[in-house]
Order: sequence, then structure tokens, then C-alpha cells
Amino acid sequence: MRNYWWPEVTKDVGKYVDRCDLYQRMKNRTEILVKKLMVNKILEKLWIYLIVEFITKLLLVGKDAILVVCNRLFKMAHFVATIERITVERLT
Repeated sequence: MRNYWWPEVTKDVGKYVDRCDLYQRMKNRTEILVKKLMVNKILEKLWIYLIVEFITKLLLVGKDAILVVCNRLFKMAHFVATIERITVERLT
């Protein structure tokens, strides 16, 4: 502002800086971007909270899928060899 000045120079410079891509990527953020972390609920009983996944498209003879059942409390897992086209009734 020592060398150049015009009416509303401060507002124009502010607009230019706000539109500057490099400035927007490099500036420090002062506001909180995320919420506070919440504590996970403590699991109490075994085999109540499960994670169930299928691993498919395996090149095994006879069995081409693996059913993975994992207990979230102790991180215990069971692996069951099965076929990909199994029905729900047969699986249970």
C-alpha cells in the first residue's frame, strides 16, 4: 500500500487472496474441522458383536470361498471353507 493505493484497496487485495489457490491450500486453519472423538462402547459379551465377510473367487478344488466370522471383543476368528453359490439356509 506504500507504492500503490486506490479506494477500497484492502477489500480488493482480500478478494484476490481468498481466490488464490496456492494460498487456500497452504494457509493454516484456525477453525475446528472435525468433531471431538467419542469413546467406543465397551463390549461385554462374547460372540454378540460379529464381523462376517466372504473371501471369494479362490482357485481351490471343490471349495471356492471362505466365510470369515470374527468376534469384535477378543478378535477371535473362525474360517469356514465353503462354495460361492451357497444358500442362506445351507450356510446357517
